[in-house]
Amino acid sequence: MAKFKKEGGKETPGISTASLPDIIFMLLFFFMVATVMREVTLIVKVTPPGATEIQKIEDKSLVSYIYIGPPVKRLQAKMGEEPRIQLNDAFAEVSQIKDYVAQSALNIPEYNRKKQIMSLKVDETTKMGIVTDVKEELRKANALKINYSTKKGYDPNK
Repeated sequence: MAKFKKEGGKETPGISTASLPDIIFMLLFFFMVATVMREVTLIVKVTPPGATEIQKIEDKSLVSYIYIGPPVKRLQAKMGEEPRIQLNDAFAEVSQIKDYVAQSALNIPEYNRKKQIMSLKVDETTKMGIVTDVKEELRKANALKINYSTKKGYDPNK
């Protein structure tokens, strides 16, 4: 049987760090491409109401959001304090919801369009009148899967 000897006490060479910057930049570019920033800038104040029985939506790519609430402080002088509807980054009227539903359906793959969910993010102080108007318009647009966004926890003494 052959025996292996270490000749002359040679040490193993050190690990080269010449490619380390390349690896760092590849990781940096990966995270820059893969990270999604906030898509909508809120121009209405939305403090969701609390709830006890909530479920998490599994596929968020099927969800389109409608925000309802009073304008943020910086816009209240111009827009007033009454609750408003926000679609994407702009204020909207109830009549524009049908077009918004059709436009947001185009962002969903065709085989999943029937699973589209319209999520209403409504401020807890908003009256139900505007919410009912939005729901009626969603019904006319054939968007029948509606979700109400809430926060976990309900305080009945509030």
